[in-house]
Amino acid sequence: MTDQQIEVRRARPGDAPTIAEIWRTGWNDAHLGNVPDDLVTARTAESFHTRAAQRVDDTTVALASGEIAGFVMVHADEVDQVYVAAAHRGAGIADLLLDDAERQVGGAGHATAWLAVVPGNSMARRFYERRGWTDTGPFVHSAPGAHGPIPVPCHRYVKDVRR
Repeated sequence: MTDQQIEVRRARPGDAPTIAEIWRTGWNDAHLGNVPDDLVTARTAESFHTRAAQRVDDTTVALASGEIAGFVMVHADEVDQVYVAAAHRGAGIADLLLDDAERQVGGAGHATAWLAVVPGNSMARRFYERRGWTDTGPFVHSAPGAHGPIPVPCHRYVKDVRR
């Protein structure tokens, strides 16, 4: 963790463009070469902007020295998206965001949180495992696409979030 001041707060509509850019860049870093071509084709820059604006209500952001450095999206018991801007990776921001997501899922009355990770994203898989998440094995995730769900081979990770 760096000495910079980190604040975690709910996202606001004005945050959506920055969230979209962090998401687009991080998604490309983690997924290109690791997901089906149909999903890569569906993930245009515009798609990230559209989805970020639609998901503001279930997004939490981390601010480092006043700028959005990362975000997490939570839907029911799913930790749906966790991304940190490249300039802030390794600073402990992902830990803070995941802590918050786990609190949100548990606070909503769910005993277990889950998330999907593509097999080739070894950095994410190691991160979640270090954080106490368990890989329960492969499954096919239905990723949102413009013309319906896109099947994506993933691993399902779970964690008990009861406090």
